Amino acid sequence: MRLIALSLMLLLAACSRRTATVEEEVKAFARLVARDITQEGPSAWRRHFADTPAFFMAAEGRMVFPDSASTTAGIQQLTRMIKPIELQWGDDLRVDVLTADLAVLASKYHEVRVSSEGARVVEDGYFTGVTERRDGRWQIRNAHWSVAAPTPPVP
Repeated sequence: MRLIALSLMLLLAACSRRTATVEEEVKAFARLVARDITQEGPSAWRRHFADTPAFFMAAEGRMVFPDSASTTAGIQQLTRMIKPIELQWGDDLRVDVLTADLAVLASKYHEVRVSSEGARVVEDGYFTGVTERRDGRWQIRNAHWSVAAPTPPVP
């Protein structure tokens, strides 16, 4: 009985270490995404979104990209419409480890975009997505963005 209890304790300790490792890897991935988007613009999204049939992205209650092919086309269009873009995650970034290769990433975000005509858009909201480790690197398997509604004026 003691041997079984010891084995279970060791297994739990190993799982806890693995969970902490995955959590740190996904947080590092999130920082990489923000850096790449800020430095390279919207075209950097393509390498961070999974290029698989499972990928989709929703925003504001609508399916924006139902699959990877529409994502590629949409990103190409964005690169013509948006030049610089700055993405910052909030200090509330959360990772919920599901398996050694899947985790939910969630965070407030702040984004500043400048259109090719020079119009500046500042947006704050919340992001949730499932990240997946494939071929030794993390990618976003699916994503949802919600823009925070403006605060109504005080009467």
